[in-house]
Amino acid sequence: MFGICNLAIIPLRIEPSDRSEIVSQILFGEHFEVLEQQKQWAKIKLQYDEYEGWVDSKQFQIISEADYQQLSSDAVILNSDLIEYITGPNNLLIPIPLGASLSFLSHNEINTQNYDFEGLKISGQKPKSNLINTAFMYLNSPYLWGGKTPFGIDCSGFTQMVYKLNGYRLLRDASQQATQGEALSFIEESEPGDLAFFDNEEGNIIHVGIIMDDNYIIHASGKVRIDRLDHLGIYNAEINKHTHKLRVIKKII
Repeated sequence: MFGICNLAIIPLRIEPSDRSEIVSQILFGEHFEVLEQQKQWAKIKLQYDEYEGWVDSKQFQIISEADYQQLSSDAVILNSDLIEYITGPNNLLIPIPLGASLSFLSHNEINTQNYDFEGLKISGQKPKSNLINTAFMYLNSPYLWGGKTPFGIDCSGFTQMVYKLNGYRLLRDASQQATQGEALSFIEESEPGDLAFFDNEEGNIIHVGIIMDDNYIIHASGKVRIDRLDHLGIYNAEINKHTHKLRVIKKII
């Protein structure tokens, strides 16, 4: 079985329960494979990054395997405004967040609700220099574990969505993203848009941010914020101390 998210944002949970931890979010228009069903819950695997979790079966629309394959081969088309509206049945307005997927709107067999979108769209790969401009769209967004929108986002959700809006695929978690790209030896080799990863005392990658010009970094910690980056890690000038220990810098593009 296959499905598509037809609501603005739905939670992806680690277990089939409303009380379970939210590990990620599925945005409007994202499609997935249903791996397992339990009463009102479905275990799914997202097509975009193969991330798995549980969703409420009432919160998505079932599609055929042929539709799933078609969407998977289509160009990725995304909403490029902070918040926009989809027009649904009876001219009902549905808010959708930055980065919502719009590829299915041209497929009548999937778009059975006749959704219509007249806002700003983005598609295709953009220059690496565009990454920082996109990152600024999320500035001051509150930190939310598992979040992927300007209304709440975590560190790897932030990097994934910034790259996605520019036509590049990152995996979902910081530890997964750290397996991508080419490692750089020094901060001085990095360019704006490269990713910096940070670990804990056990050596596990727990944080990621996007490198900017002049040894600054934009990342989600409390909120999406800009701090200094040096050889030790992230330095927060407001509290006069390092908050994250640098592990590796990766060039993705």
